Amino acid sequence: MRLLFVHDRFGALAGAEVNLQLTAAALKIRGHETALLHGPPTGKAESEWRNLFEQRFALTNGNGLSTTRLAFKKFQPDAVYIHKMADADVLEMLADSGVPVVRMVHDHDLYCMRSYKYSPLTRRICTRPAGLHCLFPCGAMLARNGKGGFNWVSYRARKREIALNQRFARMIVATEFMRCELLRNGFNANRIEIHAPVPRGNENALTASFSDRNLIIYSGQVIRGKGVDVLLDALAQVRAPFECLIFGDGNHRARCEALSRRLGLEGRVQFKGYVPPRELERFYEQASLSVVSSVWPEPFGATGLEAMRHGLPVVAFDAGGIREWLFDGQNGFLVPWMDRAQFAKRIDELLQNKTLARQFGERGRQLLRDKFNFEQYIDGLEEMFSRLTREPAECEHIANGHAHA
Repeated sequence: MRLLFVHDRFGALAGAEVNLQLTAAALKIRGHETALLHGPPTGKAESEWRNLFEQRFALTNGNGLSTTRLAFKKFQPDAVYIHKMADADVLEMLADSGVPVVRMVHDHDLYCMRSYKYSPLTRRICTRPAGLHCLFPCGAMLARNGKGGFNWVSYRARKREIALNQRFARMIVATEFMRCELLRNGFNANRIEIHAPVPRGNENALTASFSDRNLIIYSGQVIRGKGVDVLLDALAQVRAPFECLIFGDGNHRARCEALSRRLGLEGRVQFKGYVPPRELERFYEQASLSVVSSVWPEPFGATGLEAMRHGLPVVAFDAGGIREWLFDGQNGFLVPWMDRAQFAKRIDELLQNKTLARQFGERGRQLLRDKFNFEQYIDGLEEMFSRLTREPAECEHIANGHAHA
């Protein structure tokens, strides 16, 4: 099978890029041919992407249609797999291509003009579909661009993007929570499938040490929706001695570093920036627990599963799809949204009761083995693409049979 991946970036950055890279690599190992239609570079792990995708087609300003045509002419895909792409002209050409198009919905960008699905003022999670109410009082005409500034967002363009995505053969989501978001925005239930983007790792990864170091790991972007500032407020209330390493970057990092200093956490909290997944392994092995402080409705939260792979318990806010893999009192603690005091209490409980922390961690590892297995995830995607590429031929066969009857 020839699969054309489509993404608005080239190189590592966050969870969407990790998933795209791992998925393409796994499908390539299974004998499928892959190519990439992509946006601008991220400056991270680009050599790995070049090695993975021998055929690459770069989208630059104004060349979207011609580059997409070139990709189809040279690669001749059997199916298209979009990860993130907002260029309506490119999306329309893909929808009109005559090959099955599948979209992986990694986040809320498609139907939320501000991308984060919560109020920028109150941080209250939004439960409404995209509509004119997004403009006021949310002020969604201006959205952060990830570089410390803002981009103009067109309501009409966003509605067009939704309409184009509704034409695709399948929409892939990680959780039932995300499926409900698509249904709320008018997508066909028969075209939505759940395939949780399980992070690939060493299934026999070393179990965390749970040492007296009391190491806490946060891994993820340092942007407002990820709630690192709220995590710092909670850490300031933790009684037990601890160290916390924050892995990741983003436009909220400077503010969070300043807040950490104001809270007197300098000696206990370190901001480590972006660290490649392989390098993160050794930190997980030294840890006692992992935290997921997202206050936006997290579509999935795969970083929590990565911690569970090492037998770590997870403490997280109950936001979005996290409750579909974190079960309170079983493999960690699911804390009421934005409850800093409870978050701190749960961290204290696990740091002071290592026996409980180990029990939670082992249950988490078992959950990964039973439900969130990378090979099973790839099996599901492979079967779906195979099914979709057969459907046109089967429909034509049925139609020809009716014509001869």
